Amino acid sequence: MPDDSPPHATIATAIPAGRVAGVDYGRKRIGVAICDTHRILSSPLCVRQTTGDKTADGAFFRKLVADEAVVGFVVGLPIHADGTDSRMSVEVERFGAWLAAETGLPVVFHDERYSSREATGLLAGSGLTRGRKKARTDAIAAQVVLSSWLDAQAHGGAALRPGPLDA
Repeated sequence: MPDDSPPHATIATAIPAGRVAGVDYGRKRIGVAICDTHRILSSPLCVRQTTGDKTADGAFFRKLVADEAVVGFVVGLPIHADGTDSRMSVEVERFGAWLAAETGLPVVFHDERYSSREATGLLAGSGLTRGRKKARTDAIAAQVVLSSWLDAQAHGGAALRPGPLDA
């Protein structure tokens, strides 16, 4: 998917009305969540096992857009508690630029600090086996990011680039 070139200037600051997909990007797995057209509820949708095959990954996201009537993406941005970039931040920004180019849809970034930890906590009492929990964690993390973005939008929006937690 993303290459080593710098992120392109295709990242959006807003997404038009309609269904939005939340994305928790990882090198091995990509969690996907979706919201309703009124942007009230979000649900985990699936986990994409990444293959390194840009063509197959692009086809997956284009099919997702068509099947789910997606109008844009919210991609979780992994940053440190002080608001500085993590090692994955640049890779995620490249992925977001790739996703925008592949689908032709707007992509915004949203703070994903602690989303995987929250997802793990949500699954703790589920009664699922360790393997089944692991398989669902990325989609739940995508739902956590998407739900947080939806809440921020309902309360006047959120910064494109999150700041420190203690600010």
